[in-house]
Amino acid sequence: MAIASLQETWLTYQTRKNDLLQELSCLQDQKTLSLSTTADKQMEKAAAEREQRNIFKEIYANDDELQERYLDYTEIPDFEEEIAKIAAQYQNELAEITAWETVIDNRITAITTELEEIEVFMESNKEKLSANIQEDFDFGVN
Repeated sequence: MAIASLQETWLTYQTRKNDLLQELSCLQDQKTLSLSTTADKQMEKAAAEREQRNIFKEIYANDDELQERYLDYTEIPDFEEEIAKIAAQYQNELAEITAWETVIDNRITAITTELEEIEVFMESNKEKLSANIQEDFDFGVN
């Protein structure tokens, strides 16, 4: 009876372990997706800033009055404002992605901890199960 109970407990933990491993795999996929999304957003931000720089370079190059007033296109007052708008727009999006990554990381940590606890418990039950089988075998031989 004790063997059956230990075996049932061990199988229950094995099932939980498999469920956690599957969830961990899904979370790692989500983490990869979030990292990819972050990289994409940063590339979009860089492209938007580059486009804005090119616009202001062209305006500066074609306007003699601006060239007399400013040493470089980056000194044009609207330039910094436009770059700040782009930065703010992408900052919010990147903050949301970072929050999502944090939630994923926290869940991965929790699952990893639970998996470690299950491994220890399963090893302990495995040893108990082996000892009980050996005792039953020894009892039957005598």
